[in-house]
Amino acid sequence: MSGEKITEQPSRYDHLEKMTVLELLTAMNQEDKTVPLAIEKVIPQIEKLVESIADKMLVGGRLFYIGAGTSGRLGILDASEIPPTYGMPPGVVIGIIAGGDIAIRNPVENAEDNAMQGWQDLEKHEINEHDTVVGVAASGTTPYVIGALKECQKRGITTGSISCNPDAPVSQYSDYPIEVIVGPEFVTGSTRMKSGTAQKLVLNMISTSAMIQLGRVEGNRMVNMQLTNEKLVERGTKMVMEKTGIDNYEQAKKLLIEKGSVKKAIDFYQNNQNG
Repeated sequence: MSGEKITEQPSRYDHLEKMTVLELLTAMNQEDKTVPLAIEKVIPQIEKLVESIADKMLVGGRLFYIGAGTSGRLGILDASEIPPTYGMPPGVVIGIIAGGDIAIRNPVENAEDNAMQGWQDLEKHEINEHDTVVGVAASGTTPYVIGALKECQKRGITTGSISCNPDAPVSQYSDYPIEVIVGPEFVTGSTRMKSGTAQKLVLNMISTSAMIQLGRVEGNRMVNMQLTNEKLVERGTKMVMEKTGIDNYEQAKKLLIEKGSVKKAIDFYQNNQNG
């Protein structure tokens, strides 16, 4: 039994085409301010999911996000940022979207309506009971996502979900359901707005908290980030100088590049000092 579909209710605003640009921006901003407050109400649910994900990942499990449209793209975005930010190998956090890679940039007709395709897409990754699958669906009714979670539960694979409607159908197939009720969208039914913002914030919270639990952050620094550009090399060099006491920039930079990460550079230096 599904709950009320608040994400499709009429906007609290009307005659948008008659508003000035300033009025539009101000109204959207007012609506956006409500999103973090809605998330605050479900932090205990997010906490339970993060703790489960971290436990699974500590023993070799992977994290999958699966969704359609905007929700699927947000999952792929979050997953794609984990290797460069935290130095995790590709394939540990994976985003899957209905319609495949082409759907990242283009709509794929009816892709979200296939209730078995989500599970079939997960099977391509040899998914198993050590993994966690988080379904991302603003409406909470997407067949592609619901079908995937349903098949996961049959096989003892841990599931979570992020939706924006109360008593969403997707929650029935989620061990750790998260329902962020942000209310009607500024443009009626345009869930890329507040709902999308809510999903992005929750995904940030999940992956960042999990990476910290896995030891990918020390103090408040991304000590395992990949050195993929000069900005990151400079940032990493300053971290090495700060942690080791090396006062020569070029020496610290050389050590960082030789070892490949801030953490490895610091560990090498400190072990040699202590040795």
